[in-house]
Amino acid sequence: MAVHNGAENLPDQLASIKEQSLGNWRLIAGDDKSTDASRAVLNEFARMSSAEVVEGPGKGFVANFFSLLSLPGLQGPVALSDQDDIWFPDKLERGLRALDEIDDQRPALYCCRRVNWWPRFNRRKPSRTFPAAPSFKNALVENIAAGNTIILNDAALRLVRSTLAAARDVPFHDWWLYLVISGAGGQVICDPKPSLLYRQHEDNLVGQGEGFLASLKVKRGVWDGSYSQRIDRNIAALLRIKDVLTAENRDCLHDFAAARNGDFTTRLSLMRKSGVYRQGLISRIGFWGAVCVAKV
Repeated sequence: MAVHNGAENLPDQLASIKEQSLGNWRLIAGDDKSTDASRAVLNEFARMSSAEVVEGPGKGFVANFFSLLSLPGLQGPVALSDQDDIWFPDKLERGLRALDEIDDQRPALYCCRRVNWWPRFNRRKPSRTFPAAPSFKNALVENIAAGNTIILNDAALRLVRSTLAAARDVPFHDWWLYLVISGAGGQVICDPKPSLLYRQHEDNLVGQGEGFLASLKVKRGVWDGSYSQRIDRNIAALLRIKDVLTAENRDCLHDFAAARNGDFTTRLSLMRKSGVYRQGLISRIGFWGAVCVAKV
């Protein structure tokens, strides 16, 4: 669990972890230089439960999660947790049951839907579904593996740990996990059943719900260049670990990167050849519009 100034909502999240139907868990919380009562809340929980608190690097949530995943002796399966959600009681059990269906030697990432939750209005709405299969070709242009739902098996954790030095500049930890696991030929499981209440508030760093306002935020990110810049950072990191990727996915990455730097005709031709795609018809139309105006 990555923590930074989360004292207000931490007790609810911690209580939901304590009430998991699967009892054999251990919590490691990285407190990232909190200035509120977060450390006291975590320490009190650790005195009563199987938990420990470690120092975060003080460089933001991505570095905090990567620091936690790098801890000596850490073994999978590993579930990632935000500081302000509420897990459903069977979250861990259901995720681990799905991972148990995968060969132990194959890297696998489990993720699922969430219930977007506005406590102030007592409003709840399930997150969107993803009609297309997860793949590296999808991961290159969007992330569907929400970090607060992710569980990695031990093979996936070992793979991810081997790439973290290369991932020093990536924009999001969960997007990187989706890229690495799918790129290396691992299994990505997207469970259509929600596993938690995803608290919506003004302090959310990313992913504030869905709908019209969220759509406007995405479009603004495309037009102001921030979406393209994030892809730049992902590609730079992927090129550092290209030997980890399957041959097919290396070719896809090459075509995708070349397409982004080509003229209009080359851009369309190579982007089509790469096979990259987003989830859902409207999102795909928007993506190809962005390709046409060199905003990808």
